[in-house]
Amino acid sequence: MEKHSMHYATLLKVTEAISMSKDPEDVVVTTVEAVKTALKAKGAALLLVNQKSHELELAAANGLSREYLEKGPLSAVKSIAESLQKGPVAIYDVGDDPRIQYPQEARKEGIASILSVPIAIHGQVIGSLRVYTAEPWEFTIDDVNLVQAVAQIAGMAIDMARLSRGYKHSIEILKSMRDPKQRKSTKRTPYEGVPVSVRGSRATTG
Repeated sequence: MEKHSMHYATLLKVTEAISMSKDPEDVVVTTVEAVKTALKAKGAALLLVNQKSHELELAAANGLSREYLEKGPLSAVKSIAESLQKGPVAIYDVGDDPRIQYPQEARKEGIASILSVPIAIHGQVIGSLRVYTAEPWEFTIDDVNLVQAVAQIAGMAIDMARLSRGYKHSIEILKSMRDPKQRKSTKRTPYEGVPVSVRGSRATTG
């Protein structure tokens, strides 16, 4: 019962973030933080597909080091591509799976397992939501269902932002989160996306 309650609380938190704000930055930050917390995982990241370069670009991350996030470009056809084409993909051992684009960097980061689920808008996949664990993890159907539900909510939020502010402008806002120099506000820290006052009161992982 405790686990189901925790998952329910996560969905409520993400849904509330969407209903309270049309800012895509706030939505993606809340999404990765909520998923990481709910599953007690090492980290989480939300990635968007660049249709021109066919690369996955970071929109928000939590619990992962800057070194890992800047390890190199992520190819949409090399980095767990099945999760963009067929649905959720759970990788038990990142060091022994050909679907991982940067296995050495993942192991150096202390990542053992990854769950990746697609984010879609009106049937079109626009990115993926990924969960990273420090210990080998056999993701349960409840884990997968939770991350899928949150990914769908995130997709709706991005679509809402597109309708209210224009899709191109919304994507540029998400991409600018990777570059601290482009950020107009200092209320959130680069990559982690957590208010400084909050982050200072808790231990960070990664």
